Order: sequence, then structure tokens, then C-alpha cells
Amino acid sequence: MKRHMYAIGILAVALVFALSATEAAAQKIGFINMRVILHDSEAGKKAQAEMKKSVEKKKAEIAKKEEELKKLKDELEKQKSVLTPEAYREKESSYQVKFRDYQRMVQDANEELAKKEQAITSKMIPDIIKVVEKVGKDGKYDAILDLNNPVIVYHDKEDNLTKKIIDEYNKGAGKSAPAPAKGKK
Repeated sequence: MKRHMYAIGILAVALVFALSATEAAAQKIGFINMRVILHDSEAGKKAQAEMKKSVEKKKAEIAKKEEELKKLKDELEKQKSVLTPEAYREKESSYQVKFRDYQRMVQDANEELAKKEQAITSKMIPDIIKVVEKVGKDGKYDAILDLNNPVIVYHDKEDNLTKKIIDEYNKGAGKSAPAPAKGKK
């Protein structure tokens, strides 16, 4: 989806620069900041709250596992002098397995949260694009570009439609947006 938005931005910029100087002066171009819309709209704030709950839950699970590992490591260090070398190696090996499991758990949690965030964003973007198209048609804009697109070198802040898109999105399209994906319990 990001590549799709990037391609649209490049095509829009190319179209604008392809026009002659007099035609370009008559063009009306607006700008939005998709990240701000995703972050500041009602649906975006709701999704952020859901993500925050998921992050806190994962952090708690990770902290619990971390504490268990710390206790196990401390116990292993305390027993080192009384254990036979072979018994110590066995316990250390067991600790290493649990530590790798912990690392895998952290990595899996990060991947799960990233996928969840991507799913939420993917559900919101089509509705936001519909709102952008409506604002573009109603405002007679020739193009509306996303400020996150690195091709944009200059823009007049007066043409930034981000706030207007958030307001329109909150009025209608954002309320019909699908609820954020629920994580596994």
C-alpha cells in the first residue's frame, strides 16, 4: 500500500512538472500529511489506544519472563561453587535455552505488533483516500500530494489540507472504518 501511495505521489508530481509554466501556474495543488491523518483522526486515535493496550500487555509478558531469567541467572551464579562442573554446564545450558526462548518471544511480539499496526493502517487508508478524493473534487484541486513523499521539494503551507481531511474523515468516513484488528489472546 505504501508503494502504491508512493507511485501515486510520483505520478502526480511528474504530471505537475510536465505542464508548461503558464499551465502550472493555473493548477491548484493541495498537500496532506498521511501520517498526521492516521495519527490525529478519531479512528487513528482509537487504533492507537488499542495498540497501546497490546504493547502494554506484551511489555508485561516480557518483563515477567525477564524477571524469571534474572532469578534463574542469579541462582545459577550462587550455585556455581557447589555444583559439579557437569551439573553447572547442564543448568547453564538450560538457562541459555530459556534465554533464546525469551529473545524469540521479544522478536515475535515486535513482529506481531508491527503486523497489527500495518493491518490497522491498511484498513484506514482506503477510507482516507475516498475523503481526499472528495475534498479534491469539492475544492477543485488538480492534485493533492502527501507530504511524506520525499519527491516534494516545496509546498505552500496554506495548501496543506491535512486538518480538513481529518475533519471530513471524522465526520463520516472514519466512523464507518473497520474496527482495529484484535490481537491473539
